[in-house]
Amino acid sequence: MEIKEVKQKEVWEGFFKRLIDKTFLQSWDWGEFQKKMGEKVWRIAVFEENRMIAFCQTVLISAKRGKFLFLAHGPFFREKEGFSFLLSFLKKKAEEEKCSFIRIAPLLERNEKNKKIFKDLGFKQAPMHTHPELTWQLDLNLKEEKLLMNMRKTTRYLIRQGIKNKDLEIIKSSNVKDVELFNELYLETVKYHHFHPFSLKYLKEEFLSFSPNSVIFLAKHKGKYLASAIILFWSGIGFYHQGASIHTKVPASYLMQWEAIKEAKKRGCFLYNFWGIADSDSKNHPWYGLSLFKKGFGGYEKKYLKTQDLPLSFKYYLTRWFEILRKKKRRL
Repeated sequence: MEIKEVKQKEVWEGFFKRLIDKTFLQSWDWGEFQKKMGEKVWRIAVFEENRMIAFCQTVLISAKRGKFLFLAHGPFFREKEGFSFLLSFLKKKAEEEKCSFIRIAPLLERNEKNKKIFKDLGFKQAPMHTHPELTWQLDLNLKEEKLLMNMRKTTRYLIRQGIKNKDLEIIKSSNVKDVELFNELYLETVKYHHFHPFSLKYLKEEFLSFSPNSVIFLAKHKGKYLASAIILFWSGIGFYHQGASIHTKVPASYLMQWEAIKEAKKRGCFLYNFWGIADSDSKNHPWYGLSLFKKGFGGYEKKYLKTQDLPLSFKYYLTRWFEILRKKKRRL
């Protein structure tokens, strides 16, 4: 087996063509975005007799709590041996970069077999996650009428009410300047839900990195913006990645989401990914309302293996302690 660094976008993107379980966090454009934000990125693949058996995009995260290598929604591998070989390379790279641990958020089914793969290699379940471990997805290989019929009755009703509302307008934009409009609503959402926001620079750079496959949707009612979303289209999937709204009785978010789903179908997507939902049905969970909203559009959940950490030095345990406290504070 041998390791190769992939430096051509078309080669990298070609790895994903036949994959169903995948997200833009392993895409070439996401890697370029991370570079713009000042992070180091490696795209590596393992080959055995010219056959690719494992690959991943890894990012060096330099945070106040320490440095670590992060594989977001990767790696992809055929056999455990390929993953083990890949991990050996990652350990060497982590040592060179003076990292205290390697963090992996894999897109693998949450079952005992997959848990054992990581446990046998010395991993521990991470105290918190950065990207979704439980997502809500919608099969787009259905006609619009069928998609509507599969929705929760209330969701379908609110979409139809939104369509009838002549004062409600859904705007679709590819102009990066409109990220500023999104950001205004986003900051209002932050005040209401009390979460740590991304900066305007972060949002703009992310949008530009995926352009022309990034679209801003804005819901406007009587001259006032009520809701907005940034949708990323990649490898046959539409991702509802960033969302913002203010509390109102006008069904702006429902109609806007329906328009985003229809746009994904127009672009030939086979799947719409609503991104993360709560891993609990408790009404006290901070994501309860948002999860209920997403599930109303019909679809199914995908539950992935919990984020895994491979400790490389004693500094990791300081990071672990910090993250456990942070998780309790956020009630997650």
